[in-house]
Amino acid sequence: MPQTVLLAEDDRAIRHALERALTLEGYEVTAVADGVEALAQAHKTPPDVLLLDVMMPGIDGLQVCRVLRAEGDRTPILMLTALVETADRIAGLDAGADDYVVKPFDVEEVFARLRALLRRTSPVPAGGGAGSGAETGGRDVQISDRQVEAAGIRMDLQARRAWRGKRELELTRTEFELLELLVRNAGIVLDHSTIYDRIWGYDFGPGSKNLAVYVGYLRRKLDEPGAPQLIHTVRGVGYVLRED
Repeated sequence: MPQTVLLAEDDRAIRHALERALTLEGYEVTAVADGVEALAQAHKTPPDVLLLDVMMPGIDGLQVCRVLRAEGDRTPILMLTALVETADRIAGLDAGADDYVVKPFDVEEVFARLRALLRRTSPVPAGGGAGSGAETGGRDVQISDRQVEAAGIRMDLQARRAWRGKRELELTRTEFELLELLVRNAGIVLDHSTIYDRIWGYDFGPGSKNLAVYVGYLRRKLDEPGAPQLIHTVRGVGYVLRED
């Protein structure tokens, strides 16, 4: 069965071009012109993934995302945005989006990001996840079939819940998988390419700010007053999770 995409884009030319490209790529596409139609269609026939333009008349893509997440809908959402400021992109992530593509975009990048999101919705065997196949067993890392723990972070992989100490963290799908990768490799510096490959399945190149945005957003959720910072930047290399 082909995977289904619900595309919401008010620009007719972009909508038709994406609908055709996605169809040729093998997806079953439902294309709508605004957020009201997107919500109605999502409720009627839930898709495998949503592709939402941020700026639409009436109900915009961010509002669609917030409504679905408030209803408990965890369908992966890829946002299309012409907004390039970090704060604008964080607003999309805060609304519950899993990833974003900045206009003008290369359709191959859209395909790559959709493939990555859809891969991550597949059932993960016990003990699997974003860290599977990566180097594991950094210092003071405790790993079992269900849980992984390091640097004061505990993650239940089956329930997809995470805590720093006793405080539960509210994480999106991408944030959870990024944190799992870092926790599994606590004390080990992971370079940008490795993280892109493990989380997105695609290296978006040195000009991409995608990873930096997600790390910054994850830090905001992890950091606590008076407690040590956990995610450290190793300039020119990547990131490492350690408690110091």
